[in-house]
Amino acid sequence: MKRTLAGGFELDDDTSRVDIDVVHRYLTNDSYWAKGRSRETVERLVRDATRIVGLYAPDGNQAGFARVVTDEVSFGWLADVFVLPDYRHRGLGVELVREAVDGHPVQPRQWLLGTLDAHTLYEKIGFGPPSDRIMHRRQFT
Repeated sequence: MKRTLAGGFELDDDTSRVDIDVVHRYLTNDSYWAKGRSRETVERLVRDATRIVGLYAPDGNQAGFARVVTDEVSFGWLADVFVLPDYRHRGLGVELVREAVDGHPVQPRQWLLGTLDAHTLYEKIGFGPPSDRIMHRRQFT
């Protein structure tokens, strides 16, 4: 899948196009959820994801990223979503998430994600607060 967006930006789910250095640098340095994640781990997560969607600037450079893990029946997990600061406030994050979720070839019964600060963005795509049936367990090391 390749899809052109306004301003010459592009969404693409080709994993070979992902700039692992850019994704790793953002996740390990700028995200609150993946601080210190090793480059090898990022490589593996990209390689083993059910689907990734990269956001690319008009010059072809990585501008954002989203990763999907799903059993393709009952659940999908949206993870590692970001748009680099220079490209924010243009609606690109909404399009990135929309493509990752709505453009997924198989639609699981429910989608899950975690966020501390992007609730408004995800609400635009139909995400809301978890139900009273969803619980969370985090492994701390």
